[in-house]
Amino acid sequence: MTQADQKLSTHLIHHPYKPPADFEGPLTAVHKASTVYFENVQAMRDRRWLDKSSYTYGLHGTPTTYTLEERLASLEGGLQCLLVPSGLAAIATVSLALLKTGDEVLVPDNAYGPNKTLTEGELAHFGITHQYFDPMNVEDLAAKITPATKLVWLEAPGSVTMEFPDLIAQVRLCREKGVTTVLDNTWGAGLAFRPFDLLGDGSLGVDVTAHALTKYPSGGGDVLMGSIITRNQPLHMRIKLAHMRMGLGVSGNDAESVLRSLPSIGLRYHAQDRAARQLAQWLATQNAVAQVLHPSMPDAPGHVHWKQLCAQGQNAEGVAAGLFSVVIDERFDQAAVDRFCDSLRLFKLGYSWGGPVSLVVPYELPEMRSRATPHIKPGTVVRFAIGLEDAADLQVDLAQALVKAFG
Repeated sequence: MTQADQKLSTHLIHHPYKPPADFEGPLTAVHKASTVYFENVQAMRDRRWLDKSSYTYGLHGTPTTYTLEERLASLEGGLQCLLVPSGLAAIATVSLALLKTGDEVLVPDNAYGPNKTLTEGELAHFGITHQYFDPMNVEDLAAKITPATKLVWLEAPGSVTMEFPDLIAQVRLCREKGVTTVLDNTWGAGLAFRPFDLLGDGSLGVDVTAHALTKYPSGGGDVLMGSIITRNQPLHMRIKLAHMRMGLGVSGNDAESVLRSLPSIGLRYHAQDRAARQLAQWLATQNAVAQVLHPSMPDAPGHVHWKQLCAQGQNAEGVAAGLFSVVIDERFDQAAVDRFCDSLRLFKLGYSWGGPVSLVVPYELPEMRSRATPHIKPGTVVRFAIGLEDAADLQVDLAQALVKAFG
């Protein structure tokens, strides 16, 4: 059939023109596809996607998502990467891929809340048991590992209360026990420390990282995505096949957004780190604040472990994210704390972090922990996520809100 014989719509769909292949620019092209074309039936039979040598279906990867995966693996020091629709999806995929009925998973008591609810919900429904361990006590972790323990989740620092554990000792213990470790590396982002090379000599590292790309890699507060990174090929394949069976994928435009932001992640991360430290140190001098929870503060829980891991070589001052919490003195009631948060003008009330806008959220700590937290002073915990505003402007905003709420 010639072009003259075709209707216009058919000709537009099957137009023979193909652009030359040697175009290259600063940004990776956005490839969108569910269907991927094959040259012939034999090519369809021969194509493989598991090793990223070719393409078979949009869900299994495009040039855009392959590129993002490789760059993220390099960022964290891994060798293999999978993309999923959110950070929580990364957590769920790892747990569902590596655990089965009768297995046990250990989770730090200060873990990201949705990880705990997933453990108590879906994992429990599937016959997977769990225990919560004290993240600041390696002996407690050791005592809880049993023959049924197949997976240990780790966080450095912990969610909201920001305790920094002895991650090196935790990973070393799990390796001695033959238990797989997974680190929620959203806070570290591949910049604060190297999760797969904790000692700097390649001898010790976590087995898997889960990363909410929603935060620092995206940087705009407008993308939901997560990653799962490994250095062990058999372990990667276990997770990858589960990833395939659950039909997980991400959009080309979202992958493009993260690729576009990655070159500036270091600049943004360190700028937010500097601003957060300035504000944390200032808040520590305020009468209404009983305690500041920031790993770089000398009296913060686990400061020595943070310094050991994040203040190495040329980074004498250490590296941290733009995230910290404060404990409002217990003499102030919840209404006063709420008034403080509501009085802030530059800080917006909202979950997440890593974006350009500073955020604030008050938390009820007793509802989030299964055990006592003697290292946290009594009072209401308020978490700040520092954006890219000028730190001096944020300090003025905090000062006026403190006066309005606490006098």
